Amino acid sequence: MSFQIPTEQWAQVLEKTGGTVVHKKIPVPKPGPDEVLINIKYSGVCHTDLHAVKGDWPLATKIPLVGGHEGAGVVVARGELVNDIQIGDYAGIKWLNGSCLSCSFCRTANEPLCPKPDLSGYTVDGSFQQYAIGKAAHVARIPKECDLEAIAPILCAGLTVYKGLKESGARPGEFVAIVGAGGGLGSMALQYARAMGLHAIAIDGGAEKEKMCKELGATTYVDFTTSKNLVEDVKKATPEGYGPHAVLLLAVTEKPFQQASEYVRSHGTIVCVGLPANAFLKAPVFDTVTRMINIKGSYVGNRQDTAEAIDFFRRGLIKAPYKVVGLSKLQEVFDLMEAGKIAGRYVVDTSQ
Repeated sequence: MSFQIPTEQWAQVLEKTGGTVVHKKIPVPKPGPDEVLINIKYSGVCHTDLHAVKGDWPLATKIPLVGGHEGAGVVVARGELVNDIQIGDYAGIKWLNGSCLSCSFCRTANEPLCPKPDLSGYTVDGSFQQYAIGKAAHVARIPKECDLEAIAPILCAGLTVYKGLKESGARPGEFVAIVGAGGGLGSMALQYARAMGLHAIAIDGGAEKEKMCKELGATTYVDFTTSKNLVEDVKKATPEGYGPHAVLLLAVTEKPFQQASEYVRSHGTIVCVGLPANAFLKAPVFDTVTRMINIKGSYVGNRQDTAEAIDFFRRGLIKAPYKVVGLSKLQEVFDLMEAGKIAGRYVVDTSQ
């Protein structure tokens, strides 16, 4: 099988940190010896992409930059060292585009912690273009029966929350509070939680998000914009009133990170996933010690986590709520994201 690969393609390019993205034509890249070229059909839009545009993380981006790290498409070319993925296979561009594969982290299945990572849409060009490069060892393997449009958000949002739920140690039948449940990550965290046998308490704001969260399996919805005592409301959502066994923090502001230790169950686990710019995590030392609270961070999943997260989707257990717009409308999506007006996920169609 062979594909006709053009020399130019449409892409959304950030030419200046803090500016707006520009829809323009750029050259189609060529894969190196250990890389594949993927014809991106669809790419999810993540809050991380907005951080890349604004430059408000303590991590330098390449400029000019093609963002995006939830790209699903078809392999159209591969380097001479690649033999475990075929032309015509479905594959995905993830946040971790590549790692050294030789450090102690990579050797122990902790490749997201590699000190020399390539990050899609941040340190290397990502999936807001029609053709994107990925290291063959790291691109997601997507089964042919999967819908590329629907699976795109799984490549970051789905993988990230699945990993966070695994890190929480919550067992089937236990309760987990999902903070930011109505967003792109939260909407999938609710479904993964249900598929893993967990009871999910959704925390977010607004009636639209309440409706979506309950449809996706939340046992309770706590609206932080109307609740008079959020801590008590979350505790009351658990049978004994002791609070949830785990908290998954997907919020994009600092306050929820400071609040979680007040309502998590004793001996419970708080998992930090969201990355509000310039935020800090604070918890009372006395409470943390005497109630044996575990506070930890969870980054993106490894290659095995990716395969597992995709398998949940393949079996029909995860259906990411999303809206599709053309790649040319990406800046409009960022504007809605900045205003906090997105429920679920946006996916861009690179052909538009």
